[in-house]
Amino acid sequence: MTRSGEASPAPAGWVAAPARDFLSGMEACLADGKPANALVILFWSAVSWWIYVPAHELLHAFGCVLGGGEVTRLDISAIYGAALLKRIFPFVSVGSEYAGRLSGFSTNGSDVTYLLTDLMPFTLTVLVGIPLLKSSGSPGLSPLRRSVRFGLAMPLAYAPFISLPGDYYEMGSIVVSRSASLLVPVGPDRWRSDDLFKLAKSLAASGAGPLDVSVVAVSFLAGIAMTYATYGLGISWARLLLKERKR
Repeated sequence: MTRSGEASPAPAGWVAAPARDFLSGMEACLADGKPANALVILFWSAVSWWIYVPAHELLHAFGCVLGGGEVTRLDISAIYGAALLKRIFPFVSVGSEYAGRLSGFSTNGSDVTYLLTDLMPFTLTVLVGIPLLKSSGSPGLSPLRRSVRFGLAMPLAYAPFISLPGDYYEMGSIVVSRSASLLVPVGPDRWRSDDLFKLAKSLAASGAGPLDVSVVAVSFLAGIAMTYATYGLGISWARLLLKERKR
């Protein structure tokens, strides 16, 4: 049940939930008709993103170690405080072609460790981002305070969708490629990557066939399913958390 007397949303409702939450949040923030609140949202989204990027990458490293793997190199762009982080975490390297990337790690052959490495940063989405997003429309907040909260929530809450061609494709490919490798004599690493676009170019250059297209497509679909599963879990946690706060 969602509200008293209301049935749980249909699957289509879950698919539309991220867009619906964004639009309702924006409406609540701009309720007083002040365009300046949009600038407040942008500013605090930028602040949140700046903090989130290194936290995201460090959680990748933590997930790997927690699963029994080893971390040797974590690249983080200098603008996200990589030089400072390097003083604390010796495996951090300053500079990256991405905002950040775990470029040196070993899962010791464990797909469970690999999945944990990819998934760990998105605990922030479930535990913090979506509850913050949901609470930004609280009637007790002024539009300005809603805008601050909404801005802070944006990068965390929507990180899975931003990461769909990255971490979430990779998670889907871990599962699908392992299954495919049991059926054909091809190693699963051929289809695994945290950059779908770079992988597509690589496969095309090496003469991609129907099997490659099929595995990549199914991996991407699996990644989409995992993305919505993460968001749905965050909604469930937010409902529980916000209900407890009201008591």
